[in-house]
Amino acid sequence: MYPNDGFRELDRRECLRLLTQVPVGRIVHTRQALPAVLPVNFCLDEDGAVVLCTSAASELVRAIDGSVVAFEADEVDATAQSGWSVVVTGLATTVTDPAERERLVRTGPHSWAPSAAEVFVRVEPELVTGRELVGGRSMYGLRRIL
Repeated sequence: MYPNDGFRELDRRECLRLLTQVPVGRIVHTRQALPAVLPVNFCLDEDGAVVLCTSAASELVRAIDGSVVAFEADEVDATAQSGWSVVVTGLATTVTDPAERERLVRTGPHSWAPSAAEVFVRVEPELVTGRELVGGRSMYGLRRIL
């Protein structure tokens, strides 16, 4: 049985599993004291860290390296009015270790907009939360929502 609001909280393991099912998420950071959100392709590393690959010259790398950021990914089925959303919050750092970088060149994400100098950024999964909408409006009926 789900709570009356139709949402189910997801545990950390389930959140990380769901993240492996989608190729794109959003990185949330601060730009000039305002929230900024950018879509990025990504993968999960062996330890559950979110890894993205981008141009070394990108504004994104300068904005997030050494900062706490949020990363969000989701999947929505508009017809079934259901879906899930996962948020990973943690410290973002540029990968500088040569061995780790070489491993990520082989196994990590590849930028969809390649550049001459690419870097990998890791978001350590300090806080992982998620919710699943089960049933949507069809489960509870319109009169309950109105």
